[in-house]
Order: sequence, then C-alpha cells, then structure tokens
Amino acid sequence: MSTESLPPAEAKYTSRREALWANVVSPAGYVLAVSYPVLALSTGVRAIYQLFFKADVVNYVPVYLSALAALCYLTATIGFAYRRRWSWWLSVGALGFETAMTLVVGTLSFTHPDLIGSTVWRHFGEDYGYFPLFQPLLGLVWLFWPLTMENYGVRRRRDAVRS
Repeated sequence: MSTESLPPAEAKYTSRREALWANVVSPAGYVLAVSYPVLALSTGVRAIYQLFFKADVVNYVPVYLSALAALCYLTATIGFAYRRRWSWWLSVGALGFETAMTLVVGTLSFTHPDLIGSTVWRHFGEDYGYFPLFQPLLGLVWLFWPLTMENYGVRRRRDAVRS
C-alpha cells in the first residue's frame, strides 16, 4: 500500500497496522503505565498506614493483602513502562496473579468477611471503583494484542506488506 492512498492521519505510517499501533494501542499502554502506579501508591499508603500508624488493627490479613496488591501493581508497571520481552512476561504474570487474587479475595470477602476485612480486593475492588477487577483484564488484553506482542519482541513482526 502506498502512502498516497492512505488517509492523512495514516500517511506517515507504512501500513494501517502501524497507524493502529501508533494512534490507539501504544497510547493505551502509556495510560496503563500511569494508572497502575497511582493504584500502587494508594494501596501501598493504605497498607503502610494500617500496619504502622493505625492503633486498633487486630486482623493483619487485609493489611498484607493490600501490600501484596501494591506490589502486584508496581510489578505490572515495569512491563508497561519498559517495552522489553522479559518485562512483557513479568507483567503478564503479575496481571494474571492480580486477576486471580481479585476473584479469590473478592469471593471470600462475601463468604468470610471477618477474615478478609477491608482490603483493595474486597468485594472485587468496590472501594477503588472496581479498578482492581477490570484494570488487570484491560492490561492483559493490551499485552496480548498482536501489535503489542510484536513491539515487545514476544511475537515475530509481520511484514509491512500485509496489513
């Protein structure tokens, strides 16, 4: 496909795939790279406050779960910020674990509310606007997007002729 036949927005790209990556898919990764540290900061500060400054804490399970969630968010951020093959795998693992924990802890928060208490994953992230439920799923969709996998070097790049 020649650049003369492309619409003006896509004229600087050699294919529609490159234009899609540059205009939609890649910016979504940067949004995730910004939103994940914010979530890590909020859950990490919550865990630190409850662990070191809150006097009446009797159940430390929610505190440790919030700290674990913050660690997951920071780990996933590495993959969104550094576009390398190893960081892709790190983020996929972190987001998969985060998704599983959100589902397990979210379910347990209904069946065993005294054990779970108030944590980031309680009721599937209710206190955080359900971001802990849908954000890792969006992150996984982004990471498994073929163009993302190609740019991370996880999947072989298709030749520019096919679009």
